[in-house]
Amino acid sequence: MEAMDCNGNELADGDSVMVNKDLKVKGMSKTLKRGSVIKNIRTTGNPEQVECRVGKATIVLKTQFLKKA
Repeated sequence: MEAMDCNGNELADGDSVMVNKDLKVKGMSKTLKRGSVIKNIRTTGNPEQVECRVGKATIVLKTQFLKKA
């Protein structure tokens, strides 16, 4: 199973993605703003989630809020 972004494009390890909605991250005071680019994502066993680093923290994001950059 491959991870797909909100537009149906396939996501792979090392891709860059853009956030298409302001996201409040649990456990962090930081909010990911719309249009933020996240580089070097990693796919997980779940096709609806990807793992990435924001600052020093590693977080898991749902692919429905991402589009390939």
